[in-house]
Amino acid sequence: MKLLLDTQMLLWAMFWPELLPDKARQLIENMDNILYFSPASLWEVSIKNAQNKPAFQVNARVMRSRLLDCGYQELVINGLHAVATGDLPSLHKDPFDRLLLAQSQVDGIHLLTCDAQLAQYPVPMLFMPR
Repeated sequence: MKLLLDTQMLLWAMFWPELLPDKARQLIENMDNILYFSPASLWEVSIKNAQNKPAFQVNARVMRSRLLDCGYQELVINGLHAVATGDLPSLHKDPFDRLLLAQSQVDGIHLLTCDAQLAQYPVPMLFMPR
């Protein structure tokens, strides 16, 4: 199965795996699954890190390197993804999440999330509450 991890799931998988829901961890560790990350998640992490909040100190370059080292595939953002964000219902305004949702929908990849608000969207989704 192809899985696109949302930003929260990526952060947990890379830096705090003990926070992952058990079912999500099983999916991530299953070698039959193909794991993807979006540059939108790196963009979000970069912006949050630039705010210099002591509670959030994650270097997006390090995160990307670790993701690639762990076998994750980088899902390139293209124009179809950008356009598809406008076709999504207005349930959620976060531009990073909307782009992840659009990538999931356009590419037919299951979005792995623990965000109940994202789980309301009609895209391929695996909702794993914590």
